[in-house]
Amino acid sequence: MLKTVAIIVVPNFSIFEFGTAFEVFGINREDRGTGVPRFEFRVCTPVPGDVPMKSGLSMHVDHGLAAADDADLVIMAPFGRDQDIPEPVLEALRAAHARGAWVMSICSGAFALARAGLLDGRRCTTHWHYSQELASRYPKVCVDENVLYVQDGTIISSAGTAAGIDACLHLVRIELGANVAAAIARDMVVPPHRDGGQAQFIERPMPTCGSAPMEALLRWMVENLEHDHSVNELAARMHMSARTFARRFRAETGATPAAWLNSQRVLRAQELLETTELNIDEVARRAGFGHSVLLRHHFAKALDTSPQSYRRAFRGQLAEVG
Repeated sequence: MLKTVAIIVVPNFSIFEFGTAFEVFGINREDRGTGVPRFEFRVCTPVPGDVPMKSGLSMHVDHGLAAADDADLVIMAPFGRDQDIPEPVLEALRAAHARGAWVMSICSGAFALARAGLLDGRRCTTHWHYSQELASRYPKVCVDENVLYVQDGTIISSAGTAAGIDACLHLVRIELGANVAAAIARDMVVPPHRDGGQAQFIERPMPTCGSAPMEALLRWMVENLEHDHSVNELAARMHMSARTFARRFRAETGATPAAWLNSQRVLRAQELLETTELNIDEVARRAGFGHSVLLRHHFAKALDTSPQSYRRAFRGQLAEVG
């Protein structure tokens, strides 16, 4: 169970990305009555004392790297990509992975994981500005620049800035369940689970929408996933021709109406598999697929796994918590 979180900072670390991890794991939300546990959040560095940030400010850090020795999660905060990474930091990351702890990088923190050899033969991501550089410097690493974050085993890497929040909430969701992740997200006023084109445990941002009428339609579609929605019907609700609507929908969301609906239905199925004991047929019905065969097809296509395997992976963690 996720209880202790250690974040490693080195000189020239980024305060915002550090703050995203602190916001998820460093604030005590026990009094919210939501079942959110209190995490023990430790900040550590190779040489305790004042550590300069990228912003020109500095942070006083009391803990050395020994604070990461028994942490359930070790996070590598982003830093200047061209600076040397102290060997003790690399050793701490290797040790965490070797003992089965979760290891996470945010933004350029992936360069430290790659330097430690933890990403060899693995998929990962970083900020798209740095993805080609990461791939070039570490050819054994498979870098995906088009996703918010990637989980490969017990290693999670995220893109820059707010993607660190998504990665942290993803881990909370695995370890403690969707309800706890949603409670933290609600307190932070961020989406608990950003969806879109995805492979297993990989997520892209929610499609943005530039018009209020289209946003209202998208909300209505999500609220009525169990019903069929033809392009003609949706176009009529928007007072458009089917051709104009299809073109406008794709421009606003980046997907066809059918593809967008299927991604929302997969997301609904994930939620039901995590939080209920409904059988697969009922999950398929409530998610809008109608039949379990269609659910399995779209689940495999979007997540590269089956509904049963997904439930075992996530409910297994929940059972341990219970």
